[in-house]
Amino acid sequence: MNLVLTIIVDGLIEASWLFIVALGLTLVFGVLKILNIAHGSFYALGAYVAATAVTMAAANGLPPAASFVAMLLAAAFVAAAVGLMLERGLLKMFYGRDEVVLLLVTYAVFLLLEDLTKLIWGVNPIYATQPYDLFGNVSYGKLFYVGYDLVLIPIAILSGVAVWFGLNRTVTGKIVSAVIHNEEMSASMGVKVKRVYAFAFAFGVLLAAFAGALTAPKISVQPGLSSDVIILSFAIVVIGGLGSVEGAAVGAILVGLARAASVHLLPQAELFMIYLIMAAVLMFRPEGLFQRETARRI
Repeated sequence: MNLVLTIIVDGLIEASWLFIVALGLTLVFGVLKILNIAHGSFYALGAYVAATAVTMAAANGLPPAASFVAMLLAAAFVAAAVGLMLERGLLKMFYGRDEVVLLLVTYAVFLLLEDLTKLIWGVNPIYATQPYDLFGNVSYGKLFYVGYDLVLIPIAILSGVAVWFGLNRTVTGKIVSAVIHNEEMSASMGVKVKRVYAFAFAFGVLLAAFAGALTAPKISVQPGLSSDVIILSFAIVVIGGLGSVEGAAVGAILVGLARAASVHLLPQAELFMIYLIMAAVLMFRPEGLFQRETARRI
């Protein structure tokens, strides 16, 4: 019983931050129709900036709560500065081109950001553990968890609900949906399509950087973070269906539980299990478990 509960809790903790990353990836695809290879780099950049902010806060004698706030502000800074700059300065020049071209452009951005993080922060691991003790420890029977890990689960739920509500129940969300369904008609009705693109891409970067900031206290921030995250994120959105918020949630839970079960029961099959689930889903649902209509460019 303890083993089953451990797998479920570990799986949900793993799924929580993966869901936030995949949510940004699937949102960008849904609006801009871009398979953003650089999405993992935004996650890593958020982790690096958050680790720097936490280190600076600790050096100035600020409490862990201040470090936690600094992490979130760091994620917002990455989204505003890097996301908007890349979308307005680079990606907009390739709209309307073949999707493979955009894929290669984002891959080039991925390589540039990988080298940029090494140039700025070096190759040595950075530890920013101060906020990790903020929520204490939680015990249940023989199980013990760090409160910070458990807090990630409601944060992920709130993030998903907020994005879903924003897309389906607000005026801004209706505008985004209009662009997704018919870009040309939306433009003829006065919608600033380019602004929608910039907002969607920046918000997708925000979610990736936000997830990176949240996980920074849990890990050693070092080169290679982006590669692992982008592989898992793509697996999640392929399983759930590209462009679907609900699909990203279900895909993240499946991947999280699969990884947790593999770690506890069959560690050598951890990566294989993810691909097995993805292959099984695609055999019966090539479009993924859920599918949301994506933007059409004419």
